[in-house]
Amino acid sequence: MGLLNWMRKRRSLILGVSMLVGVAMLSGCGGNKGGAGGKTGDTLYIGMTNAPDSFNPLFNPGIAGQFAIRFMYDTLLGMPEPNKFTPQLAESFESQDNQNFTIKINPKAKWTDGTPVTAADVVYTLNLIANPKVETSKGTYINMLEGVDDKGKLVSGDAIPGLAAKDEKTVVFKTKAPVDPNYLKSMLGFEVYIVPKHVFEKIDPAAIANSEVATKPTVTSGAYKFVAYVTNDHVEYAANEDYYKGAPKLKKIFIRVMNGTNLVTELKSGNVQLAAGGGIGVIPVKDLDVLKKDSKLIVKTAPSFAGQYLEVNNNNPMFNVKFRRAVTMAINRKQLVDQLYKGTAQVVPTVYTMASPVYDKSVEPLPYDPAKAKEELAASGFDTSKELTLQVPLGNVLREQSADLIQQDLKAIGLNVKQQKLDFPTVLGNAKKGDYELLLLGYGLTADPDYSSYFIPGGSSNFAHTDDPKLTDMMLKAAAMTSADQRKTAYVEIQKYMRDNQFVTSLYETDYIMAQSKNLKGGIKDFWEGSLDDINEWHFE
Repeated sequence: MGLLNWMRKRRSLILGVSMLVGVAMLSGCGGNKGGAGGKTGDTLYIGMTNAPDSFNPLFNPGIAGQFAIRFMYDTLLGMPEPNKFTPQLAESFESQDNQNFTIKINPKAKWTDGTPVTAADVVYTLNLIANPKVETSKGTYINMLEGVDDKGKLVSGDAIPGLAAKDEKTVVFKTKAPVDPNYLKSMLGFEVYIVPKHVFEKIDPAAIANSEVATKPTVTSGAYKFVAYVTNDHVEYAANEDYYKGAPKLKKIFIRVMNGTNLVTELKSGNVQLAAGGGIGVIPVKDLDVLKKDSKLIVKTAPSFAGQYLEVNNNNPMFNVKFRRAVTMAINRKQLVDQLYKGTAQVVPTVYTMASPVYDKSVEPLPYDPAKAKEELAASGFDTSKELTLQVPLGNVLREQSADLIQQDLKAIGLNVKQQKLDFPTVLGNAKKGDYELLLLGYGLTADPDYSSYFIPGGSSNFAHTDDPKLTDMMLKAAAMTSADQRKTAYVEIQKYMRDNQFVTSLYETDYIMAQSKNLKGGIKDFWEGSLDDINEWHFE
């Protein structure tokens, strides 16, 4: 499969907001330092600029929540590098025909209450996700299974047909058609957190999202146990000494929530030894050179699948394709990149970034052309006397600054736009409901080119409320192809169609900026999603 085997990864929305909190050390957390200016120890402090949106293993659309959950819950497989899988809860994950699969559960794996992890837990978890009553962001990761629809929900009955626990440690299941095993492993294997049946089955499936097992987990399977969360301040973990892959070397981990400026200060002082990276541990571009000059830190950048986007509510009949094209051509995206990001961002024509193996450089972005934008706007029939509202999430300073420039550019073609600055949960809620006209969001789309959940009706992340039959058909057909070459060709055509129709305005893609203390062995990897694969081995020297 070569190139496209890179592409099987998670979809998720970057909840790009920096929560503004003080720089004071956490109450009761001021023990050992492991980084610049501090002594080595067994406690790690991680700086994160986004607060986790969820600790629910079944529903975690935000990257910050997914990052926080991976410390506590293991998946069947790890993926430290694209298409390289490591055993976690699954000791093996095999098929003879690429349609009927058998999973063997690690005999040493157990929950933090001492109960063994069994095949019944896996079967229960997958059926929970498929249950129409359960709110979940994991449906697209199991929608290749027989008996579920494109959203991963049961077509009929109360259990996924063909999914069974053959014995205490053996799971079998069947896909709708033969699939690339690496696709299945990166989706169902790497993205689905297995939950403890003996804990979750006591709760009404429809009530799980608001239950304590989802908000304050006590029975988990990962390297670390949840201790406490102080909202918008910090998450505290303690080592799971009975972890089946070996007791963690770091005995405590704190994720501290702070803005980017404070993150830089705390990295230099040694009070924080690692920036979370991945779009949720955002280091301000203006401070990058300062950190690079610090001899006690390792600082580097890497290409990413993350970007910032202007959502135009496709469900609003006023915002037809000519209006959307006018908006895109009115915005000087190169100015945004040059002025705000200083070489750490690039303009791209669609949500497919330059890091994607299916990115086609022959698909050029719509140009910055105010005159053409005015023509398209006039042809759209939009009433320019109408005032538009642009919703802007608070906290991400560069995004807020981009909103000012975007507002000016849209005014130049005759659009009267006012900004409405709101906290991120409010903006996200409005996006999900379609209660907006224009808004800014960030996505972390990584390597998998199947972004159908962002663009087809009913998709869990279809915040633009796109409902284009041709695009839906193109995306579903591309996702079902098993040939790497065929899939790449299909996604090139999708990029052209997206560029021409501007369902979402891709403002720019952003590089990952990674920073950590030199004496921390372990940490964030170039392939960010796989960073925690060896978390139990991280330590200070």
